[in-house]
Amino acid sequence: MAAPGTLGGIPYKHVAPTPASKSSAAPHHHHLPMAAISPVQKTFLGQPFFAVIGASKDTSKFGTKVLKWYQARSLNVTPVHPKEKELEGVATLTTIAELPSPKETSISVITPPKVTLGILQQAKELDVPALWLQPGAEDEAVVEYIKANLADRVIYGGPCILVQGDDIRSSL
Repeated sequence: MAAPGTLGGIPYKHVAPTPASKSSAAPHHHHLPMAAISPVQKTFLGQPFFAVIGASKDTSKFGTKVLKWYQARSLNVTPVHPKEKELEGVATLTTIAELPSPKETSISVITPPKVTLGILQQAKELDVPALWLQPGAEDEAVVEYIKANLADRVIYGGPCILVQGDDIRSSL
């Protein structure tokens, strides 16, 4: 029989879960811990309206997956597309300038970097609270523009709303 306070000769405190090992046992260990949620991510998902730029008729593309992510959560989302009249059963707007409440609309951007830059410039003029660039929507020029103009309003450089969105929403 092991002495009290030990487990098979090992002091018990060494095998008890520590706060550090508890987090690694979480079922979604690939998600970032709650502490990693940035203020801009909370601002982004705290808005009443959302827009998606880069959705298309191609349902295998990320833009459409992001649009469907909002729809699956019953969020008020509008696709923005220069040519299509509707996407996933929702009427589109041709530009973000047509958004009825741009100051209360967060925008997901899934576009090539050259297109992204123009969207960011327009979003700044419209005073859009937050934008989330999917990985690949940015290049050096886009990042430079963000740092100079929209540093506290743009999520870029890696995190994907499809991976992190639910964690952020549950933290709001």
